[in-house]
Amino acid sequence: MPRVKTIVIAMLALFNAFFLALIIVDAVAEANTERQTLENICAIMRRGGIEVRPEDIGTVGAIRTMRTARVLEVEEGIARAFLGPAAMLDQGVIYLYENEERGSAVFASAGDFEIRMVEGAIADGGDRVRTVNGLLRGMGLDTSPPSAPVQLDSDTVMVTVVGTFRGASIFNCLIEFVFEGGSLQIVRGRYVAGVEPAEGGAEISRVETALLGFLAAVGNEDKEHVDCTRIYSVEAGYRQRVSGSFGEGVIAPAWMIVTDNGRYLMDDATWEIWAF
Repeated sequence: MPRVKTIVIAMLALFNAFFLALIIVDAVAEANTERQTLENICAIMRRGGIEVRPEDIGTVGAIRTMRTARVLEVEEGIARAFLGPAAMLDQGVIYLYENEERGSAVFASAGDFEIRMVEGAIADGGDRVRTVNGLLRGMGLDTSPPSAPVQLDSDTVMVTVVGTFRGASIFNCLIEFVFEGGSLQIVRGRYVAGVEPAEGGAEISRVETALLGFLAAVGNEDKEHVDCTRIYSVEAGYRQRVSGSFGEGVIAPAWMIVTDNGRYLMDDATWEIWAF
């Protein structure tokens, strides 16, 4: 009996090793195919006058159109993170929050907002990125890591973040933190909330399809604003579109293409392109 058990265990180990080898072979073959596809599209782009390398092209995750909505509880949480207890005034599609000792906040229906702080209410702590990270935790929003501080003038510094959904950037949802004289002065930008699947939501195209769309735009005389000879990075993500009077909208698949002539945001469905 012990001998039979040993033989069974050995056979199971052999089968596991066999299936593992098949999985590894399939993964390698798939990676090689993907690499070859990227090299082919890069060759097509070069023939069209645009240099791009396979390593400049980011991977594409599970990105599809999602519905968004205005969520007043999210706005209240954002305001509270900066102002603490605040009086709220409902002006229809505009909501105002105010704390005389700390500042005031204005929220519009599209997710746009601006918070103005009383000087000294939130000190920059000598490390603005760390300060912004702490504020983001209080705001409860999903964002990219803060950018490096940008000096706007001798006394003003700005740190920015980009909204994200499941790790993918929502390119036109930026939030700016403006510091002046050692304290936070203004927070402004756009956020996304109430995200859920959209009925019939479209999935993002393959990256080679997006690049061909961009190449067509560069060669289109009607799109003179789209021009480049080198692409430095291609990132898949989302673009927010608001359609309802109370913030109803979608985040839809989009591409951020960084070139030697600036950054371009391209809608995945229509190939409409904006300098960004």
